Amino acid sequence: MKPAGAQGGFSLIESLVALVVLSVGLLGIAALYVTALREGRTALLRSEAVTLAGDMADRIRANSVGGAGYALAAGAANQAVAACAVGGCTAAQMATTDKAQWTTLLQQGLPAGQGTIVVDAATTPLTYTLTISWQEPNVGAQSYVLRVQ
Repeated sequence: MKPAGAQGGFSLIESLVALVVLSVGLLGIAALYVTALREGRTALLRSEAVTLAGDMADRIRANSVGGAGYALAAGAANQAVAACAVGGCTAAQMATTDKAQWTTLLQQGLPAGQGTIVVDAATTPLTYTLTISWQEPNVGAQSYVLRVQ
């Protein structure tokens, strides 16, 4: 037996409050999921930029004689030298081929990917500043800079 005035079960107000609290929690989880997806894409693109910068740094180190031939202005178009495909090219031609291949990789791997290489001839050994820039959807312009000798 229930004492007089005791209630059994939940009231409509309690049920609605529980539903509102649950809804707010689920909306928070959904927002967190969307943010995690966006940041995951950002991390992936940054990782790709670091990998591409390291690739070009390795190309420069492998062809140290190419030196100032690795200078690359923003938006510059380079054509790969056909002789380099079979290994019979000069250091300057290899630098041109490396730049052409690198810019192609930048365009394929990053949205609106571009790269510049500034060669500081005043330093010994030469210092190269590689800058990679790209456009991320919903984030905007991003860039990565690597300096190598």
